[in-house]
Amino acid sequence: MAEHTSSSITIEAAPAEVMAVIADFERYPDWTGEVKEAEVLATDERGRAKEVRLVMDAGAIKDDQTLGYTWTGDDEVSWTLVKSQMLRSLDGTYLLKPAGSGTQVTYRLTVDVKIPMLGMIKRKAEKVIIDRALAGLKKRVESGE
Repeated sequence: MAEHTSSSITIEAAPAEVMAVIADFERYPDWTGEVKEAEVLATDERGRAKEVRLVMDAGAIKDDQTLGYTWTGDDEVSWTLVKSQMLRSLDGTYLLKPAGSGTQVTYRLTVDVKIPMLGMIKRKAEKVIIDRALAGLKKRVESGE
């Protein structure tokens, strides 16, 4: 099994508010540095995204990818790679848990690129992606936009 990278942050908002921002894929270019375009391609019976196309620019990794999403209740969403130009696999999860007056958000990510890359460098890239995403999510949710 591939190694994963994970990190957590506490956001001063209810889990439902945090998940609403996570689920609003078409607004990702507004608050994530890496996502330049986002388009929901398919939704489930509750109207949540099932498949999303993302145009990414994460420095060393520039990609046009499609991800498949699985929602577990109202506090967890996972995704896996459907297709990509640069990646062999990409699996991630946001898990939300109430924490005092806010929400603890844990982001787990596993990325496997098609080009050879040392494991240490890959883990560092995953960590940068996770930390930026969590910081952007926190700022977006707490700003109330």
